[in-house]
Amino acid sequence: MTCKTAILIFPGTNREREMITAVRNVTMCNPIMIWHTETTLPPVDVIMIPGGFSYGDYLRPGAIAARSPIMQDVAKKSQDGVRVLGICNGFQILTEANLLPGVLMRNATLKFLCRNTYLRVERNDTHFTRGYHQKEIIKIPTANSGGNYFVDPLILTQIEKEGRIIFRYCNADGEIDDDVNLSGSLGNIAGIINKNGNILGMMPHPENSIDPLFGGGDGLILFESMLKA
Repeated sequence: MTCKTAILIFPGTNREREMITAVRNVTMCNPIMIWHTETTLPPVDVIMIPGGFSYGDYLRPGAIAARSPIMQDVAKKSQDGVRVLGICNGFQILTEANLLPGVLMRNATLKFLCRNTYLRVERNDTHFTRGYHQKEIIKIPTANSGGNYFVDPLILTQIEKEGRIIFRYCNADGEIDDDVNLSGSLGNIAGIINKNGNILGMMPHPENSIDPLFGGGDGLILFESMLKA
């Protein structure tokens, strides 16, 4: 059985199998795998862009992948309301494709970060977060060297006003401070949505938090929220 969820694959993608498992756990069916040179997506309700190092992160992470043929149809489908989730390198691809504002730069530490992080759920009324509680603290692994989110201050003010910041880095008590923001992201931003609310980009990896036997299940709720909507 194949469900109406597509996962894009680029040269250097390495988190697609975790995404496949997350989709299977929620829907009990197999997502459609789409190679980046395709030009048209089949009829789907959800498009996912996994993490990794597309094209070896040459130029900038996500810069080349954002210009792959399939991304034109991703943009078109998103305008029609299809939900799009980009995680880590997927988030970078979405910003490089101008489907989300801002850029992801080198971490402030100039190091690859691989650790569990606490996130505060800023909104629970979106396609992606309806299964969480407002201001809930969740634990999601992060693994990146370019998770430093930056955006023009005027645009930051706008997305703050529009409630488009969905996740922020925090401590275990939900407090927002610089000590937990090792990437250096502006405003401790870990995930944002587009104005229409159907595109989410986030740096931490919810697909690596879908089973308590492997460190936690907080990420599974995001996939349940999105796929059961």
